[in-house]
Amino acid sequence: MGKEEQVEEREVLDSIFPEEITDISDTEYRISIKLDIPDDDGNDEDEASEPPTLILHVRYPDDYPDEAPILDLSPPQNAIPYPYFAVSADKERLLKGLEDAIQENMGMAMVFTLVTTLKEEAEQLIADRKAAAAKEREEAILAAEREENKKFHGTPVTPETFMKWREGFLREMEENRQREEEERLAELKKAKVKEPIKLTGKQLWERGLAKGDEAEYDDNIPTEQVERLKVEA
Repeated sequence: MGKEEQVEEREVLDSIFPEEITDISDTEYRISIKLDIPDDDGNDEDEASEPPTLILHVRYPDDYPDEAPILDLSPPQNAIPYPYFAVSADKERLLKGLEDAIQENMGMAMVFTLVTTLKEEAEQLIADRKAAAAKEREEAILAAEREENKKFHGTPVTPETFMKWREGFLREMEENRQREEEERLAELKKAKVKEPIKLTGKQLWERGLAKGDEAEYDDNIPTEQVERLKVEA
């Protein structure tokens, strides 16, 4: 019964995967599975990389499908590395992801279901990693923007920074007040100290302070001296 079902399933798989399936023996073959990766994040590195392909090795035990098939995964020869996927690193995880599908389909031909499940799991794995990488890039950009914006923002006001500013402000105001007071006093002292007023000879003559021809020849007699002469006279 198992042998007949194996042959029948193999014929169906030939019609589904005419280019992708390769026989190794009557009970063993491999299927090439090319993943579909949408270019939806605008990442040039992704666009330059070919979508990855993985090879599913299938071997029927004698009691298949009442017994689970023996599976293995490998990359194609000379496979081009893909940024978010590597068969050698992800094989264990992907094969473990097939265990539920195997148990659910026990007793029935299941290879097509396993291929579909494997393809979806691998594509979802890549999508999750691409999303994580995109989020990391976005966070890095936002962090850089925050650092740049710090240049245009003042220091946050806290009670400590406010008290420090207040002390400096009051000290500066007091220094300005003292300086202005000193300047005002200096101006007052300067205003009190004036040079004696000098009268011309004509002014001395008109005020009766000149004697003889004194006004004619000496126009620079200080007022204080004249006053003194007037008192002595």
